[in-house]
Amino acid sequence: MPPVRAKKDAKSVSPITSCDANPNESTTAENSRGQRKRQSQSCDACRARKVRCVRENIEDPKQSCKHCIALGIPCTYDYRPKKRGPPNLYLRRLQEAAAAAVAAQSDQNNQTNDIASISPIPAHQPLSNPIHSSLSPLQQHIQPPSLEPIMAPIQTSAPIISPSRYPIAADSYHNHYSPANTILPTSTGGALLPQKTDDNRSYSFSESYGEFPAYNWSYKHHQPLPVLLPNVIPPLSYYYRAHRLEDIAPRDSISLIIALFFDFVYPLTPCIHKPSFMADLHIKREERDPLFFALVMSTVASTLVQVPRSYVPMERSVVRKLAQRCYEASRHITTAAYDPPMSMHVVIRYFDCIYHFCEGNDAAQHAAFGEAAHIAVTLRMHEESSYEGFDPIECEIRRRTFWLLFDADKSMSILLGRPICLRDEDCTVHFPKELDDEYIIHSAYLPQPRGKTALVSGLNYISRIFALLGEILVRIRVDKRSPPQGQFATARLEEVQSLHSRIMGALMHTPEPLRLKQTCRQSRLSAECGGAGFRQATFAEVKDFFENPKASRANALNPFLVMQANLYVTQQLVRFVVEQYRDELVMALQGSIDEHQVAKDREAVASDLLNILHSIPIQSIATNGPSLVHKVRFVASTLLDAVRKAETAPASAARAHAFLWDFLSILSEIERNYLLDDDRDGTSSGDGGISII
Repeated sequence: MPPVRAKKDAKSVSPITSCDANPNESTTAENSRGQRKRQSQSCDACRARKVRCVRENIEDPKQSCKHCIALGIPCTYDYRPKKRGPPNLYLRRLQEAAAAAVAAQSDQNNQTNDIASISPIPAHQPLSNPIHSSLSPLQQHIQPPSLEPIMAPIQTSAPIISPSRYPIAADSYHNHYSPANTILPTSTGGALLPQKTDDNRSYSFSESYGEFPAYNWSYKHHQPLPVLLPNVIPPLSYYYRAHRLEDIAPRDSISLIIALFFDFVYPLTPCIHKPSFMADLHIKREERDPLFFALVMSTVASTLVQVPRSYVPMERSVVRKLAQRCYEASRHITTAAYDPPMSMHVVIRYFDCIYHFCEGNDAAQHAAFGEAAHIAVTLRMHEESSYEGFDPIECEIRRRTFWLLFDADKSMSILLGRPICLRDEDCTVHFPKELDDEYIIHSAYLPQPRGKTALVSGLNYISRIFALLGEILVRIRVDKRSPPQGQFATARLEEVQSLHSRIMGALMHTPEPLRLKQTCRQSRLSAECGGAGFRQATFAEVKDFFENPKASRANALNPFLVMQANLYVTQQLVRFVVEQYRDELVMALQGSIDEHQVAKDREAVASDLLNILHSIPIQSIATNGPSLVHKVRFVASTLLDAVRKAETAPASAARAHAFLWDFLSILSEIERNYLLDDDRDGTSSGDGGISII
């Protein structure tokens, strides 16, 4: 056959083709090859021991080897070599990946040379940073995503582009990177462009892993990974570094927003120690401590979505973009800074929760709250024994932050029907000391001046109310799973009645600044508490408060009036929940209930809630924001449903609920003015034409 013949000819042809070749040398080589004979295979025992198998006469296949003779074992040759498996493609894949990388690098270098030859910016110089352009200070820092600065690339063996959503002062552009290697931001916020191969195709999953399907990888015999492709996603630690406030917005603008926080937001969320915070801001701690920079950014973001927009000298769309930018700047850092956990993490994520709540991002809101609550539990902020060894400032920040989380947990549990995360029986931490921030220093607690009520007293009183709400919620949900019967139901009814007495007397001993001043008489509702005239006048006040920068801010700047609205509305909410469950227990025990008495109780709740809302200036109510609106809406909607179902409801109850419903339209107008999204901004009028959901 020709192939065999060709193989034989190839063996017979001498490698020396010159006519001067010595025929004697060729004959000698053939004789030597004829004298060498192939050593036979090793016996089974020598093969297993991996030793040389030696026999006296290799021509005799029946003779035992020396090792088998010495060991006295039979010398066998039963081993049969296994069929050869597929070739190992590991080296081949390495070679192909290396060749592809070289080709891609060559193509990029060619593109760099081509662009550098026509670009007005030399290839050895960095791109100019848009933050230092000729725009005005506000325009420089508050731009749409498509105009945001480009993050400096990470230095690796191949060009790696890592865009950011905000500029960073510590960014530096390396000289060996050319404009061709920079990914410009697009309208989608600067999407990452994949690296290209030599055939101008993006790497796919199968190409990245040598065309091995994932399900073919076995646990014990998986193939080793090929050379890793260039990583276009920077590590989380890349973002955890020093920053400047000027990278986000002018420092004066941020200082203005921080001042608005302490004027309007701080009385309800006093989880920052003002003197030390302002001192750190003055010495620019954010340029050395990334986590403090994140705290400032989250504080600014949550403030922008809570203060009346007339107080911020920016367009609503600009305010929303700045709030989002500050939140994202904070999130970049906190994502990479969970360990070791600190109380500052909890404060940051609590502010992020408020930001998402006001923006309507429900899932993100609950994710932020979950992180804040679980980091707090990790720090054992719910246990009083964990506070030993901390200075007074750290202790009070932890206590205040924990009780804010505790209150928010109960509020979400009742308004949204969610499980309770922080149970009262698991908490041994004390309430915060009723001292203003200036009387809390690193070394000691200073005495509060006599007659001066501390701002944190409002947090303590509302935490007591929410603790009572937690108690009733636990009983309601336990009884829903396993309803009490007989004497157990009677004992439960006594517990609920005791809780009702406690909630009604929860605010009896409040200090004078937190005590409610009644304007409408408790006995009956006058025409001043409702009607078209009152509604139109109140709408005008709300519009002036939110849209007129020169409107009076005295009531809004009174922290105790703002806290009064939160305290007394929350009290009526918890009272309503307790009375509602008390009636259910009575119905279960007796089989019937006095409908007239139930209607009177509902009327009392509506009247008291309406009196509270009329006793507090509308500016102070508006400063509480959407959270207060949700509480009133929860009570009003449930009460209205009960009045519609009750056949014996008195006319006074219907009028009380009608007045409360009118006031709720005013609160909905307040809620609408906090929206920063034009698409969700509805229309309203003085007649209360708002869709209440």
